[in-house]
Amino acid sequence: MSEITRISDQLAHISDKRPYHEFLRVPGMSAGLYVLQVDATDGQSPHKEDEIYYVIRGRAKMQLGREEREALAGDVIFVERNLEHRFFDIVEELILLVVFAPAESG
Repeated sequence: MSEITRISDQLAHISDKRPYHEFLRVPGMSAGLYVLQVDATDGQSPHKEDEIYYVIRGRAKMQLGREEREALAGDVIFVERNLEHRFFDIVEELILLVVFAPAESG
């Protein structure tokens, strides 16, 4: 199964109540968009899958285990499975492409 997805079309599925929208799922990976507004709280927990974030737009800081890093548009961030991580100090709306491998289990 091959597919082309427009990010702008997928953003229509995002809301304050549902900031994550998965648009691709195959056994080996899943992908979605995650949008966090300025000053939002990122309440995610560690995942059982490896994860890649691509920062499409925005600016924030990210906690990766005990480290803190800046997250800016154009950055690619790898998060290994089971690592505590979250975005904070969101100063510009953060739009993230998220890829899980294998597919996110929930």
